[in-house]
Amino acid sequence: MTQAETGTVPQAEPTAFAAWHALGMLVQLVVTAPGQLAAARRLLAADLAELDLACSRFRPDSELAALADAARAADGPVTITVSTLLAEAVAVALRAASLTDGDVDPTVGGALSALGYDRDFGQVAPAGPALPALVSVRVIPGWRSIRLDPAARELTVPPGVQLDLGATVKGWAADRSAARIADRLGCGVLVSLGGDTAVAGQPPEGGWRIRVQDLTTMPDEPPPGPSTVVAIRDGGLATSSTAARRWQRGGDVLHHILDPRTGLPAAPVWRTVSVAAASCADANTAATAAVIRGRQAPAWLAGLHLPARLVEPDGTVLAIAGWPPDPS
Repeated sequence: MTQAETGTVPQAEPTAFAAWHALGMLVQLVVTAPGQLAAARRLLAADLAELDLACSRFRPDSELAALADAARAADGPVTITVSTLLAEAVAVALRAASLTDGDVDPTVGGALSALGYDRDFGQVAPAGPALPALVSVRVIPGWRSIRLDPAARELTVPPGVQLDLGATVKGWAADRSAARIADRLGCGVLVSLGGDTAVAGQPPEGGWRIRVQDLTTMPDEPPPGPSTVVAIRDGGLATSSTAARRWQRGGDVLHHILDPRTGLPAAPVWRTVSVAAASCADANTAATAAVIRGRQAPAWLAGLHLPARLVEPDGTVLAIAGWPPDPS
């Protein structure tokens, strides 16, 4: 999954906070009704278990893995009936591809696997031998090759395709869970999945305070590298980073954000890109596309009126479209 790096910080009024690791990421949950924390955690844990079973690229019994197995064995397009959850997740991914002119493409799964990211990231060897030359010219099938009939929940993919929903699924799942918990428990809720952060319900006074940084850490841990704290009242915030989920093959340093046009990691023009948007799914889509667009990203984000913070490899910070400047 695309790594988005934010963390909660103490809020301006009494809240309750829980954090744990699940699905290879740090999960953070904050509610404005401390007595509802246990119930909120149960709801979020159930959502994550359901998400894993439907959308995991690495779990052999997941729906997504079954789809990849069927496509791998097929000579032509494969059509299967999927769960409502997977159909919604794929629809979100295809919407992201359409909105970004294919910069965020769910058909990069095979290329990611060929580069060595073929299991939960904690199990990926940090260094290894050089990859075959053919990896550098791997063809991405392209999002337009995917067909989804939402009403029938029928998903059609070309032979050999391996979907990866990491660029969108965490942000969408954070939106979904935050809204569900707020509706069920009647309180303000913040859900952060690996740093992709969504909020719902009545926020604390002054909004939800979120620390934005390169790598996800617990709130009481010092941030690694430049960071800032911003407040949001609704929607979501996400960061895509080339500094996270990195590994080496031969002398090449690789990361998990691929340019679909080359099948290789995007050029590290930006170390991190953080975006605030009307939903966490949209924020993550924009942040990931900005990493891939490189120097064109600031103008693109400004044209969409999306507040964003872009950090260059040397730590230089560019704030655009109303994102507050970092404290000096």
